[in-house]
Amino acid sequence: MGATRVLVADDNVVVRSGLVSLLEAHGIEVAGEAGDGRRAVELTARLRPDLVLLDVRMPLLDGVAAVAEISPLAPVLMLTYTDDPGTVRAALGRGATGYLVHGAFTADELITAVHNAVGGAHPLSPAAVSALVGAVREASGTAPEPASAEPRTPPDAPHGNFGLSAREAEVMRLIVQGASNGEIAARLFLAEKTVKNHVNRIYAKLGVTSRGAAIARWIGTAGDLGRDR
Repeated sequence: MGATRVLVADDNVVVRSGLVSLLEAHGIEVAGEAGDGRRAVELTARLRPDLVLLDVRMPLLDGVAAVAEISPLAPVLMLTYTDDPGTVRAALGRGATGYLVHGAFTADELITAVHNAVGGAHPLSPAAVSALVGAVREASGTAPEPASAEPRTPPDAPHGNFGLSAREAEVMRLIVQGASNGEIAARLFLAEKTVKNHVNRIYAKLGVTSRGAAIARWIGTAGDLGRDR
C-alpha cells in the first residue's frame, strides 16, 4: 500500500509550507498545493488525492463553497482558524468529513487526524462539536444555554444526561459501542490521557466504578444502581 496522498489548500504561504513540511516529515505524500479554492477544486479533480486539507477563507472560491465540489472527489478535512458555528455547520453540511481549528491540536494530533480521516473517521475540534450540538438543539426547539455555559448533552441522551457535558456524552456513546480508550481517542481526535480523564468524570457523575455499570446506567437497565458491588 502506497503512502497517503494529501492536497494542501491554504492561501497563507507560510501556513501551507508548514503543513507540507509536517506531512512530509511523517511520511505523507503531498500530492499538490493550492492557494485558492478554485485551484483546489481543479487539482483535486486532476490528482485525486486521498485527502484534501482545506482552509475556509480563500480567494476566488472560499472553502465552504469549494468543499461542495471537492467532497464527491475526495474526503475533505477543514483546517482553519475560523471557529464560527455557522461556518462549521455549513462546511460539514456540504460534505466535509472533519473540521479542525488551528490552536486546538498538536502536530502529532494533526497527523493522527489525517490518517483517521482517510480511514473514514470524522475529526472534530471542540468548537466544531459545539456547533453540531447547537444545531441539534435548534432542530429540536431546545432553548440554547448562555454562551458561558458548558455545552450539554444533545436531547437524544437516554434517561437524562446525568450532568454530562457534550464531549463526555460523546465518549459515553462510544463506550456503549464497546470502544476502548485508545479507540475513543482516535475517533474523537483526543489524547488517550484526555479520554481517561473524561471517563473518570463520567464514572463520578453516573455514580459507578466500571464500564459495565456505566453502560447499564446510561442505557437505563440499572434502575437505581449506584456503585458496583
